[in-house]
Amino acid sequence: MTASPRFLGFPDRLADGRVPRAVIFGAGHGSTYPGKDSSGYVLAADAIRAASQDDAALVEHWDFDLGGPLFDGKPISCIDVGNVETSMHDNVGNRARIEAKTREILALSAVPILLGGDDSVPIPFFAGFADHGPVWILQIDAHIDWRDELHGERYGYSNPMRRASEMAHVAGMVQVGIRGVGSARVTEIEAARHYGSLFVTAREVHADGVEAALRHIPEGARVVVTLDCDGLDPAIMPGVAARTPGGLTYTQVIDLIAGLGRRAWIAGFDLVELYPPADIEALSALTAARLLVNAIGAIVRQV
Repeated sequence: MTASPRFLGFPDRLADGRVPRAVIFGAGHGSTYPGKDSSGYVLAADAIRAASQDDAALVEHWDFDLGGPLFDGKPISCIDVGNVETSMHDNVGNRARIEAKTREILALSAVPILLGGDDSVPIPFFAGFADHGPVWILQIDAHIDWRDELHGERYGYSNPMRRASEMAHVAGMVQVGIRGVGSARVTEIEAARHYGSLFVTAREVHADGVEAALRHIPEGARVVVTLDCDGLDPAIMPGVAARTPGGLTYTQVIDLIAGLGRRAWIAGFDLVELYPPADIEALSALTAARLLVNAIGAIVRQV
């Protein structure tokens, strides 16, 4: 693991020997398509960590998103163990290392939180739950990511939900925030519907609230959340490679996370597709950091 600034100044281990409730780690590269350069995504995890530093001294303050301090008056129970070593185009090696780190964290009975990286890194993240299923997947994204292969690669950023559908431990998926023309061809829509994936468009969330998505999650289910930053509207999340108008608002996303924490069990969380070269005054990194705070708050409030 590489040395890096820690999210919110969290330690890399709990000094009193307690098992953490959640463990943050980063992964810059997943499976890069041939001829593509994914180096801009490597900056994402540390950009989010940097954006969190102004609030590091405020962890015990009242957080109005959460209705109390981040750890609900209890000791810090989240750690940040830095970044998994990855290399562009070492696709097989990157996937193996991400999956191994996920399994290592789950073996502690902690919730793994992955900071990407492009949208290929969730594939090995999902794979790491093979011995901890069944799990549902809640995807927040502008795109359904059901391509079977692209440029001869089956594990890239257009493929994660298709690959997840092939994992025996994945019981179902809800895909939220879908809009625009996206990357979906008719054949991908048909394949996703045949599998049983449940689409909730951004327009439906704007009209009916987050319950439009939450009602599809079985109560008490173990759920892995995968949050692609382009699921949010580019007005508040401009630092993405595929800006698409009409996305979810910050409040809708944190309400979705909080509602999920009350309805089900957040077993894992990843945040991907932040593209710092396209960011504007680190606005996207700041928003991503606040989303991560809300995810941690929901996780530590699970009983």
